[in-house]
Amino acid sequence: MSAFTPPFDDHVTVKLHDMAGISSDEDVVADGIFESDTEKIIKVSDHTTSTSLEPSHNQQLNNVVEIVVRNPNANRAVNEISNRTKYATVAILLFINLINYMDRFTVAGVLLEIEKYYKISDSESGLLQTSFIMSYMILSPIFGYLGDRYNRTVIMRVGIIFWSGITLASSFVPKNLFGVFLFTRGLVGVGEASYSTIAPTIIADIFSKDMRTKMLAIFYFAIPVGSGLGYVVGAQVAKALGAWQWALRVTPALGVVSVGLLTILVREPSRGAADGGTHLGNTSWLADLKYLVKNKSFMWSSLGFTCVAFATGALALWAPKFMVLSIKIQNASPDADPVDDATIALIFGAITCAAGFAGVAIGAQSARMLRKKYPNADPLICAFGLMSSMPFLFIALVVSRYSTPLTWVLIFIGMTLICLNWSLVADILLYVVIPTRRSTAEAFQILMSHLLGDAGSPYLIGVLSDAVRGDHPAKVTIYEYPSLQYAMFITAFMCVLGGGAFLAASLYVVKDKKAAEKYSTTGIEPPDSDTSSSETSSVVSAPVRNEIT
Repeated sequence: MSAFTPPFDDHVTVKLHDMAGISSDEDVVADGIFESDTEKIIKVSDHTTSTSLEPSHNQQLNNVVEIVVRNPNANRAVNEISNRTKYATVAILLFINLINYMDRFTVAGVLLEIEKYYKISDSESGLLQTSFIMSYMILSPIFGYLGDRYNRTVIMRVGIIFWSGITLASSFVPKNLFGVFLFTRGLVGVGEASYSTIAPTIIADIFSKDMRTKMLAIFYFAIPVGSGLGYVVGAQVAKALGAWQWALRVTPALGVVSVGLLTILVREPSRGAADGGTHLGNTSWLADLKYLVKNKSFMWSSLGFTCVAFATGALALWAPKFMVLSIKIQNASPDADPVDDATIALIFGAITCAAGFAGVAIGAQSARMLRKKYPNADPLICAFGLMSSMPFLFIALVVSRYSTPLTWVLIFIGMTLICLNWSLVADILLYVVIPTRRSTAEAFQILMSHLLGDAGSPYLIGVLSDAVRGDHPAKVTIYEYPSLQYAMFITAFMCVLGGGAFLAASLYVVKDKKAAEKYSTTGIEPPDSDTSSSETSSVVSAPVRNEIT
């Protein structure tokens, strides 16, 4: 090999003048790198290391050689963002995710008051969550497409302003216009779709490997904690101010604050900067979708997360009401103290927060410890969490008639086990999907998990509850409690299905992770990809893998 010329930037390829026995017409290239500079860093695609570029060795290799050049200017886009700004970015995204989930579950914290105000049935109550999820999942692919191609911080700011305004407007809908209230709750999903599909990809572009796992764990603390705060803040604000509408006026104010923080402190990182993939360009949306559908670990983990969404969506809306009914069943005597709905919402919210902290922390730490020995540890931990949560949720529903404290304990254990997967599912997506397709992947996963999960589960539980109750009068505890109990048994069954899907994902995750890493650093598609050869291959060029020295 005579030489090759590396233009040292983040986008270019290394031109090989002599590879696999092909001689060069030039003996000297100015400022080039010679064999002696690279003989220790040449890897071939069969994962063996070559210590020489002798033609006799490489003539038998028809595959592309992968060149690793340690470029001091690599990852410049990440290094230009200071550590303080990176951590501030995660803190701000955590805050927004927190108010995102607070807003989503505030309605569940004041559901009984809303039912009384609008005089609606269980099935109509279920539509409140379903309408929100429907718009959220339908618009997620649009924002995923935009998030892979345009400035993500601008998209988030516009979405949060819209979401805050609609949430505030929904609190002023009069009691004779439930349809309008339902419509406004659906529109809230527009703003949340603009944020949820994009925020994790920003974290992925400023952190990598174990640090990314840690930051994602912090980010996803907001799901259980924000959900719990939604119950607590919603119920307590409504109780303190004497009207449930005030519960919907808390998050809009916080949304305005978050937009200011985004504008001042958060910078847009280059896509793929943390993974050395800044040289990658966008492909068509159809090509992106084909890539995702063929990514087995992504598809199976998304299916598993769909089962999580089904179970948690149903539990989030109906568990507080179910606990109120179970306590009324136990205190059936006329002298029993009345049940305070706000207190039940407060307890359930506190349990959700505690379970979220414990589950996300245990899941992330377990993954960091086990990955060193078991490369497919992430989906296995998710499978364990879901399958082991099933008996606790099932028994909690059964014993709720007899012991409220025991029911709370079982719910806490079951929810902790479910929460093992929150940050791990996101981490799996980010390391098995290449940087320029991550927002689309987030959107696809949101669409799938909500379409088949919590878009319909709250409504389905309401319909099943009404069907089991039959002709018995509504709002009568002795009929309403068992009908809702039987309907909610389906949540435990879905946890088992989700565990099976994560077990299937564990069979493919190592292979898919390696394929994504190779594509990010070399631009070479996996063998079964439909991408044309003109986009991915060149015998005489291989993209530089950027590594920090």
